[in-house]
Amino acid sequence: MKHRSMKISIITMVFSILLVSVTANQAAAESVPEWVKNNALWYGQGDISETEFLNAIKFLIENGVIVIESAEEVVSEAMEAQIIIPNGNFDVSGSGVYLPLNLEITTNTKVTWVNDDSVPHNIQSQDELGNVIDLFNSPPLNTGDRFEFTFEEAGVYNYYCSFHPWRVGVVSVK
Repeated sequence: MKHRSMKISIITMVFSILLVSVTANQAAAESVPEWVKNNALWYGQGDISETEFLNAIKFLIENGVIVIESAEEVVSEAMEAQIIIPNGNFDVSGSGVYLPLNLEITTNTKVTWVNDDSVPHNIQSQDELGNVIDLFNSPPLNTGDRFEFTFEEAGVYNYYCSFHPWRVGVVSVK
């Protein structure tokens, strides 16, 4: 019974890999070769050994039929965020805010501020009392300019635009 459960677990794992691979590559289910389907069936019925079945899966991976993203690729994609300075953000009477106003991220995330406003802005980091500190401070950002900073430690980071001090934002790092 234990051996049968192990076979079911391995089959489930392989089909999960195939499903993720097929989905990630946007391929149709018909692209899974018939011999792969047969090998899974034969393995489940005990007609081929675990070694034969795993060698077939290894062949698929080595020949790019199954593509598995590395953990580093997944992590690097998830480790970037963006804050937009929208058009009209300079107007004290307007309702413009940073988008998002409170960005929530994890450590080691690179944040990019993008100035979509028609006037220059800057990003100035502040301490809990509102004083400018030398942590992340941008030069003036003209329309379309970007400023990047990677948050390596958990905490709450306040910032504002010294040209338009009524515009404040927060980056919360977990």
